[in-house]
Amino acid sequence: MRVRDIMTYNVVTVPSDTPVSQAAEIMRAHRFERLPIVDKGKLVGLVTKDRVLRAAPSSATSLSIWELTYLLSKMTVKEIMEKDVITATPDMTVESAVALAQERRVGCLLVLEGDRVVGIVTTNDFFYKILNPLLGIGEVGTRLTVRSCDVRCMTEVLGILNKHKANMKTMMYLPSASGEEKDLVLHVDIEAGEANKIMDDVKASGYTAEVRER
Repeated sequence: MRVRDIMTYNVVTVPSDTPVSQAAEIMRAHRFERLPIVDKGKLVGLVTKDRVLRAAPSSATSLSIWELTYLLSKMTVKEIMEKDVITATPDMTVESAVALAQERRVGCLLVLEGDRVVGIVTTNDFFYKILNPLLGIGEVGTRLTVRSCDVRCMTEVLGILNKHKANMKTMMYLPSASGEEKDLVLHVDIEAGEANKIMDDVKASGYTAEVRER
């Protein structure tokens, strides 16, 4: 999977001379927290909701609401934007993009083709478009966990599922609690009662297994 498969297209951008108050209103109206800054088609920075909040005068100030509004209307995003923006390309793999975001500790990557902003990918995109489908979030079914499952075990367990005509929604192969071996976690479209029968067969094959809630 590539970044282009999960990124948001048609990104809203503003020039660097945009007043902070206007940028804040754009983010509020569109319900997002990041606004790329583009001058003459080239990315020059990024403004976030947090930066806008930090730019606002303290509540302890003696200025009136009218004076505060005036100050924010005169301050431009160029004065508060992040200039060192972390970017990705549309063809970058999702794995590389996640690793980059984690390494740089950022919540989004702007996606560029040359200097042109063509998309944005955020932490929510990674969760909703990748992690949720992998985990089967929101889907009916039952989870089966087989402890310390090697390739031979995996083959046998899949055979047992086939015998019970259980359709598999997702499958994960994750490190065990000890970190020395791996557990097989299956999400199948059956009720708990039928899942228990499958687990009985898995255990009869010599493996440690359990049925758990999704």
